[in-house]
Amino acid sequence: MRRISRITVAGAATASLALALSACGGTSTSAGSSDSKGDKGLAIAYDVGGKGDQSFNDAAYAGLEQAKKEFGYQTADVEPTEGETNADKEQRLVSLAKQGYNPVVGVGYAYAAAVKGAAEKFPKTTFGIVDDATINTKNVADLVFNEEQASYLAGVAAAKTSKTKVVGFVGGVDIPLIHKFQAGFAQGVKDTDPKVKVLSQYLTQTAEEGGFASPDKGKTAAEGQIEKKADVVYAAAGLSGQGVIEAAAAKKVWAVGVDSDQYQQEALAKYKDSILTSAMKDVAKAVYNLAKSVEDGKPETGIVRGDLKSGEVSLSNSNPKFADDAELQAAIKTAKEKIISGQIKVKSS
Repeated sequence: MRRISRITVAGAATASLALALSACGGTSTSAGSSDSKGDKGLAIAYDVGGKGDQSFNDAAYAGLEQAKKEFGYQTADVEPTEGETNADKEQRLVSLAKQGYNPVVGVGYAYAAAVKGAAEKFPKTTFGIVDDATINTKNVADLVFNEEQASYLAGVAAAKTSKTKVVGFVGGVDIPLIHKFQAGFAQGVKDTDPKVKVLSQYLTQTAEEGGFASPDKGKTAAEGQIEKKADVVYAAAGLSGQGVIEAAAAKKVWAVGVDSDQYQQEALAKYKDSILTSAMKDVAKAVYNLAKSVEDGKPETGIVRGDLKSGEVSLSNSNPKFADDAELQAAIKTAKEKIISGQIKVKSS
């Protein structure tokens, strides 16, 4: 049963929701079998790059789709707009909460101020934010991950695979969140083979400059690293990572994907033979679990962390060349066990 009673919504109310949301980003809604009762469930507001980034945002959408299918309720997902302010983000979340969606999730650290503001206005609605642990409000779940742990394993894979003894890291934006990916990757490389050099580059200083949404920037950065002999390139750059993968495929070197299993993604199918593995974090599971907790009447709040032990960060095994390499798999298994046991402490910066 839903923890919070739902408001019966007539057609006019649905129209006003669309009007309200059109001012702060596009939206799509879908109704399940309980729509006739006016039930509304999970709503998500996308980060930079929006739906179709083959990474972070699409993973959140997968969690929304799972919740919609299982709980049979109406959902909503809303796109960001260029140059939007924190006030725009907050209004987007407020619009969703006002219409009765619960929980409401901001996808990405950029929603921190907006989630905090909206949560204070709607204390009976559960809010979630992905990749931020700074909100101390009783009706907010901070959905965070030990990305550095999966990145460490990606570093092990890169060091074991490299023939040139040079590998690359491309970060979307120079911020603490992406530093975690870089730190874990570099440590995994060095612990595996100290002779391997790690080239690192950030695309922009701020998200507004397009670091997470510019495949052309990612491609240029990767090409530069490949020219310096990098034969494995790892991107933690959202939509920009597609450019890194494209460059790797063109130059016949390996790419390491991020967040989702990028080997499996249709939009990247023509490059998949160049995707060695992906350092994944299960945003879909985190978003779905929050929705389920609300549905069960026991909403998650506070910091909710996913790591190697919980299985919410991992390396993908979709590429047969990666999965069938016994020596490589043994090295990754050993590293994973040592991280979980605490024998290896992975740096986050």
